[in-house]
Amino acid sequence: MVYNHHIFVCTNQKDEIGKAVAKALKIEVKKHGLKSLLIGGTKHKNRVQTCNCLDACKQCKKGPGAAVVIYPEGVFYGNVRPKDAADIVREHLAAGRVITRLLID
Repeated sequence: MVYNHHIFVCTNQKDEIGKAVAKALKIEVKKHGLKSLLIGGTKHKNRVQTCNCLDACKQCKKGPGAAVVIYPEGVFYGNVRPKDAADIVREHLAAGRVITRLLID
């Protein structure tokens, strides 16, 4: 299995925002037809996965959203909310453009 992108969403917040972000990302990936692709005879996938901690607590526990990291690029986004999922999928996953307003410094 080849992953085009592996997206990890922190769920170590006081509320359920991380789970809501992960769910929204999964819906958007599927909606844009990016969940599973066959390219040159090889199956490629974009996977959204929750995790317990991304060591970005300032962005998770103290902010209004969740921290998200996207591999293979290693791009960290902070204070991500469910409404940001469409932008992440459309801009980052589909077009390869980093979303500067969400980048963690």
